[in-house]
Amino acid sequence: MAVESAARSESIREVVTPRELQRRWRYDQLSKLVVLDLAAAAATAVAADLCGARREVVLLLPLLWPLALLAVSAYGQRQLAGGREDYRRITRAALVLGALAVLGSELALGRAELVYDAVLALTGAAVLTALLRRLLQWRLAAGWAAGRNLRRALVLGHPRAVAELAESLARQEPHGLRLVGACLTAPPAPDRLPDPQLPVLGGRENVLSAVRRTGCEMVIVLPDTALDQPELRRLGWALDAEGVQLLISPRLADVATARLSVRSIGSLPLLHLRAPAGSALARLPKEVLDRLLAAVGLLLLTPLLLVVAAAVRGTSPGPVLFQQRRAGLGGEQFTMFKFRTMVQNAEELRDELAQLNVNSDGPLFKMARDPRTTGVGRFLRRYSLDELPQLINVLAGHMSLVGPRPPLPEETLDYDEDTRRRLLVKPGLTGLWQVSGRSDLPWKEAVRLDLSYVDNWSNALDARILLRTTGAVARGKGAY
Repeated sequence: MAVESAARSESIREVVTPRELQRRWRYDQLSKLVVLDLAAAAATAVAADLCGARREVVLLLPLLWPLALLAVSAYGQRQLAGGREDYRRITRAALVLGALAVLGSELALGRAELVYDAVLALTGAAVLTALLRRLLQWRLAAGWAAGRNLRRALVLGHPRAVAELAESLARQEPHGLRLVGACLTAPPAPDRLPDPQLPVLGGRENVLSAVRRTGCEMVIVLPDTALDQPELRRLGWALDAEGVQLLISPRLADVATARLSVRSIGSLPLLHLRAPAGSALARLPKEVLDRLLAAVGLLLLTPLLLVVAAAVRGTSPGPVLFQQRRAGLGGEQFTMFKFRTMVQNAEELRDELAQLNVNSDGPLFKMARDPRTTGVGRFLRRYSLDELPQLINVLAGHMSLVGPRPPLPEETLDYDEDTRRRLLVKPGLTGLWQVSGRSDLPWKEAVRLDLSYVDNWSNALDARILLRTTGAVARGKGAY
């Protein structure tokens, strides 16, 4: 299979060089961005005209909007991948045109209505442009998930680092890359071989021949003391001659790019890793929004809560709510509420079922088909309806809408120093653990996701998790 793949890549390379593949990819993406931006400007202009905006605004917006985006580098290489920086540049383009509108109104002897119309039109154009670009990114990611438009990459580094990179990329799909081979700087250890599906194409001296064999478009270099600066410089020259990109990984796993920036000291480029946003002031908007949304949610969901409560009470003996002590912020204990989904003596039966625990690698007790779960309870767990009473905990300030899984107090006694970082933020009703597989996740992976959330928290991350929660609940994967 590896031989056939290499042969197919070789035939591709004979027809299209890596440089040409990159040029075509950039042209394809840039042309799509331009078309979408023109469509956003035209649609906004039509809407402005229907609303009675001034003719100058209606006619100039489709012409000036793409030019303003070009002026603020909204068509650069980084913008092809979208993200926060893309939105910043869209906002900057709107501000630039807004400033020009103010200047134009002054020259036109104080025509304030021109500024008003321009501000409304630019706001609409910016929002629509951001939405359309986001839709383009979703479509691109869907293509990656289906195996289309993947960019081929070769990895150079120590076997252990190569294996870690392959595992990290496998967890984060879709990302648009397909690793086609690896060149190792040392013999692989028997207990830490790279992914068996990732062919080893030689050592550091075989990089160029591996590039030509695979037709890859980029080489990812992992930090290794065996690779000195002169060797990396020469490799960069050789890859440039082949039309292949050189990327150097800092080997920082689970770090949001928003926390990274490049600084220079003299001629030495350094990667600055900003500390996590953990201050009370930074999290104040989250605290306010959590309680506000929890209050609104409880109010709107009251009829559903009453129906679920009646179903729980009417189908099995016992209380409607299950109450359990959990560890919250800083390990402080609180009482968490859930709809009861098990028989009344479920805790007494746990020891009899210990051998059926599917989370044997960690402190959690989970069973795919727990006989203690009631019929109604299985339905509630399938769609996470049993967790709705936790909105009371959010309103009380013990939990957040988004955060790590709320642990049992006895679990935290065995936490090591790394795992205790989960307690630096409030536990959440949902989180990365829920949108990534819930109970199907191994304990180690669940901890990794929680630590990633703690270190990379932002309001934007919370919003993305909340949006993904709906799909995760609908799929019901890992819900038991």
